[in-house]
Amino acid sequence: MTITPPAGTITLAGKTVSRLGFGTMRLTGPGIWGDPADRATAFSVLRQAVHTYGITHIDTADAYGPHTVEHLIHDALHPYPEHVLIATKVGLARPAPDTWVPHGHPVYLRACVEASLRRLGMDRLELCYLHRIDPEVPVADQIGTLQALKDEGKIGHIGLSKVTPEQIRTVTDDITVAAVQNVLNMSGDRHDPALEFCRDLSIPYVPYRPLDAGTLARQGHTDAALNWLLHLGNHVAPIPSTSSPEHLRQLVTVVTGARL
Repeated sequence: MTITPPAGTITLAGKTVSRLGFGTMRLTGPGIWGDPADRATAFSVLRQAVHTYGITHIDTADAYGPHTVEHLIHDALHPYPEHVLIATKVGLARPAPDTWVPHGHPVYLRACVEASLRRLGMDRLELCYLHRIDPEVPVADQIGTLQALKDEGKIGHIGLSKVTPEQIRTVTDDITVAAVQNVLNMSGDRHDPALEFCRDLSIPYVPYRPLDAGTLARQGHTDAALNWLLHLGNHVAPIPSTSSPEHLRQLVTVVTGARL
């Protein structure tokens, strides 16, 4: 049975995937730290996203847990269907719960990519984002490391996260940027100049925290929030996150108009 991709499709890292993606940050313990309270439910959410609702863009990061979610994705979904894109991010160290520190040293980035490959059970990360640009390390060194890994066949496409138009412009002088992932939602983060900048450069724009860390969902604005983002341009592909099967069903329902 063919499942209609939620919210239509977008080309991302060389694959045609659902515009509604699934962010996996919430599949951890409190503080985005450690294992989820119910591992079976986390497996169910991942499998339903792909196999029941047709979401083919799964977004994660080595920092989620740390490492927890990459293991969950492997155990729940491997071997991955050919049409599914698993995107991950490297370059944030996790010294404690709710603590995130940019770490862009080339040796660290290379080690992160190698470890993500093992955890996810992949030969190549089809889309690997630099999770944050580390202000203490030259940008050229950080991007150069990811490009070297791409040249070696360990990364398929390179993305950027939490970046300004100026940073995107600097990086695109040296490499092809496959996607930009920035925070954007109709609550406290309504404006991002990178949105239009990416549209003009034909770079897919992936809004993270589209429900403002659940605030908009708790206020009953899930429908308005997701559709607001989807109407900002065909290059926009939001990645809402949830640990609840019922909330996952709601996320898909509000962008398809179907009763599921």
